[in-house]
Amino acid sequence: MTGTKRPWVGLARLALRYAGFRLAEPKRRHWSTAERLAALPREGLPLDAPIEMRWNDWQVPYIEAASERDLAVGLGVTHAHLRLFQMEVMRRLAWGRLSEMLGPIAVDMDRSLRIVGFARPVAEIEQRLPPETRSWLEGFRDGVNAVIAGADEQPEEFRLLGFTPQPWSLADLIAIGRLAASDFSWKVWRRLLPHRGRSNWPDAWERLMVEGEVPTPSFSGRGDPFELGFAALNRGGSNSLAVAAEKSASGSALIASDPHLGVILPNLWLIAGVKAPGIHAVGFMIPGVPVVALGRNPDIAWGGTSLHAASSDLFDVSDLAPSEIVTREERIKVRWGSEARVTLRSTEYGPIISDAPLLGLPPERPLAMRWIGHEPNDEISAMLGVLKAKDWGAFRTALDGFAAPAQTMVYADARGKVGRAVAAHLPRRPSGPPEDLVQNRALAAHWETIVVGSDFPASFAPADGFVVSANNRPPAHDVPVGFFFSPDDRVQRMAALLGQADRVSAESLKTLQRDTVMLSAPHVAELMLQLLEDEAAPALAITSALAAWDGHHDAESEGALAYELMVHHLLHTLHGASDRDLYLASWDLTALLKRDLVSLPKARLKAAAAKAAKAAQVDFAKHRTWGAIHRLRLEHPFARAPFIGKRYGFSDDAVSGGNETLMKTAHGVSRGVHRVGLGAVARHVSDFADPDANDFCLLGGQDGWIGSANFNDQYDLWRAGKYIRMPMTSAAVTAAFPHIVSLAPAVRAADGSEHRV
Repeated sequence: MTGTKRPWVGLARLALRYAGFRLAEPKRRHWSTAERLAALPREGLPLDAPIEMRWNDWQVPYIEAASERDLAVGLGVTHAHLRLFQMEVMRRLAWGRLSEMLGPIAVDMDRSLRIVGFARPVAEIEQRLPPETRSWLEGFRDGVNAVIAGADEQPEEFRLLGFTPQPWSLADLIAIGRLAASDFSWKVWRRLLPHRGRSNWPDAWERLMVEGEVPTPSFSGRGDPFELGFAALNRGGSNSLAVAAEKSASGSALIASDPHLGVILPNLWLIAGVKAPGIHAVGFMIPGVPVVALGRNPDIAWGGTSLHAASSDLFDVSDLAPSEIVTREERIKVRWGSEARVTLRSTEYGPIISDAPLLGLPPERPLAMRWIGHEPNDEISAMLGVLKAKDWGAFRTALDGFAAPAQTMVYADARGKVGRAVAAHLPRRPSGPPEDLVQNRALAAHWETIVVGSDFPASFAPADGFVVSANNRPPAHDVPVGFFFSPDDRVQRMAALLGQADRVSAESLKTLQRDTVMLSAPHVAELMLQLLEDEAAPALAITSALAAWDGHHDAESEGALAYELMVHHLLHTLHGASDRDLYLASWDLTALLKRDLVSLPKARLKAAAAKAAKAAQVDFAKHRTWGAIHRLRLEHPFARAPFIGKRYGFSDDAVSGGNETLMKTAHGVSRGVHRVGLGAVARHVSDFADPDANDFCLLGGQDGWIGSANFNDQYDLWRAGKYIRMPMTSAAVTAAFPHIVSLAPAVRAADGSEHRV
């Protein structure tokens, strides 16, 4: 069967599966929190001693165990109970095995994933695991497998697909960690490489490099299956800050973080509290990854944002001799179809990723990728070290083992101190920007020496009493960390709000997380208005709305709509298709547009602005407010699938924010209704003045089980700026987590064998 026909066969089989599922379950069943908790396995678990799990009404757990390994088992049970299908998808993405579940429609995805090679270092990582980390992962794995073995019913997605989850291995857990380490640079390549063939590419590249604020490509709202597959796990954006005791209203350090990921249900985070001898923490975890990525313990708290580091390099290998290219063939098992075969080519410079069909890289010249994620690094051990750290020194020591994805880590502690540090492994490149996106192979020598986080500048106990991070350019260093950073809007806005306050409270940080000001926008709006002063456009309603705008991207704002429509139409009026496509490849094109408005000939700008205003007025009259076109659609991934999508959409509401507001709701350049593709999907604020003052919220809900009362129950909290309290003292935990589930170990027989009671 040809590759062209094969996907249609798979779609037909999926349609038949869905039809059968709807006949069997015409009305979706709903589960209360109590019913969902009743599904947890309680006896015969792979434990050394009983453990107590307490749950609150949001189905958030607080797990207490007598040993680290038993705690890991409890976490494995928790993750599988809440997010088993989500974990299964991530596992299959990491290995390139989606076709076994979804059929022929996933073959090109699997081919691309295997060429990228997320699982390439897994075997060596597993072999090198320290005993403590191995025991921790084994406990987590055993907890996951206990849920799979004891489940009376599978999540809806498994039932619809007619698919049964299989047991997990340590390698599976490590592979998910590699998936989460995907490199920010890949997004840059995918958007900018198609422009590399332009006649003016060298000048365009030099211009971007010289500006020092290269706009970074976005996947927001594009629905790209490859990016949705793995890039959603990488913190493409985020805000994080910490306030020292001397600047805090409570007299103790504060920390606040809101990671920006793909907007999807279930959320890509879950909330948990954990306690065992040597471990006590509350925070956010990635399903299937058994570490607290953002949160606090009794002594320190940590947050982080994507460093936007260059953790990969592309090399042109088109002139390599055949003897320098290693070729192997792998087989892809395909549900409802014949087995597919994929040829993987590799060189000493890395796999030839231009062979990957869904990467969309120009095929004319083979390109190899060197990626730090292909090295046998161990981020699980590093984050377990952070989880147990008691001070700044231990925190930084632990982070030296963290290679990817590169992060700017923010720190606060019980002593009132705050700090900011780098967590990354990077090649020792020379200072200065690269000459091109694709490197000369001689530069591969830079990979012979790897620098780690402690080799880069850090900030501890700063004089102004706070640290902030928002994917902005880090302090200069003789080894560049990267070349593609977010504009400074968010980091400058945080610094301004914190700097102007005499004292900062936890409540003010919660307000800050919902701030909708885009600092650079009013200046651009003023430049556009100046161009319209002598034209007929001032009489248009859109121009009046723009003139009265205060810079807030609020859902009800007419000015924000006027601004975004003017940006869209001015861009399309000023530039031809080729230049426009380069602009549209950027995450935030404000810097590019501002440059145009001050450098292009005035006559050209005035004519373009007048034409743009008249075109924008038509759209403005139709929509009137920013929220009318800027929509927050909470959807399950199945919402994108043909035949079945309508069943898996859960909200479609106006939302505030924009590309570079603190309440980030990223979008493309648009004149009409569009969806937010990436944004602030989780929030955390802690105050060290009170061990119980730890507040968290998810955009969506904790439970990935469709139909659960907790599937989307935090949505209203998120919209209202409210939080779920995650205390750490025993009395407060007892009061806040009333639902108790005790897990009992298997009975051990005289011969040492175990069996379930």
